[in-house]
Amino acid sequence: MTTTTEERRTYGYADLPRLMGLMTGDEKHGPAATSTLDVLWVLYDRVLRVGPRSARDPGRDRFLLSKGHGPMAYYAVLAAKGFVPVDLLPGFGSYDSPLGHHPDRVLVPGAEIGSGSLGHGLPIGVGTALGLRAQGLDEPQVWVLVGDAELDEGSNHEAIAFAGPAGLDRLHTVVVDNASATHARPGGIAARFEAAGWSTATVDGRDHAALYEAFTAAHPGRPRVVVARVEPKYS
Repeated sequence: MTTTTEERRTYGYADLPRLMGLMTGDEKHGPAATSTLDVLWVLYDRVLRVGPRSARDPGRDRFLLSKGHGPMAYYAVLAAKGFVPVDLLPGFGSYDSPLGHHPDRVLVPGAEIGSGSLGHGLPIGVGTALGLRAQGLDEPQVWVLVGDAELDEGSNHEAIAFAGPAGLDRLHTVVVDNASATHARPGGIAARFEAAGWSTATVDGRDHAALYEAFTAAHPGRPRVVVARVEPKYS
């Protein structure tokens, strides 16, 4: 499956601050949103095989935003890539807008899951990878974006512990680490995944070249996690 240039080149990275600036109102979760901006852009611009015309193609890559309580950057990137009309952005969070404070997969074109409740995305990602394997679909990749604070939720650790031994090598997790987790992890975030058999990398979450290299590294037979470190949320 291929994605056309028309689908992928509507706006550039430099336009994202302006697109995010169109979304106003309360409950924006600004730091949560901006922490994900560069990860989202590199994924949608250079990695994911999905576009507006292929958003329901069985062969598409699946992107699951688990960190759904700060979706402004996600909406901005979806608008930049043509999934969502730009003129919907100013209505963000309003009563009759499809762009809610948490994404809704029924209302938001391109959204694979409804999200915002912490700890759900990675277990759903494991189930998605298993489902694709059962159907014999061996090309689609599954990507899940979580926040470091979400790893306080036990459901994620069950998913981590299962995915490694199951050899779910189509499953990728990006942990955006803005130092907002409550519980420390000996050895850091990547060590938790590595102990369960995952391929791991820790990079600067604002460095597009480093993100791309980490996202595209080979990891045969193992799921992959990339820890993307950004500035602390409460600095």
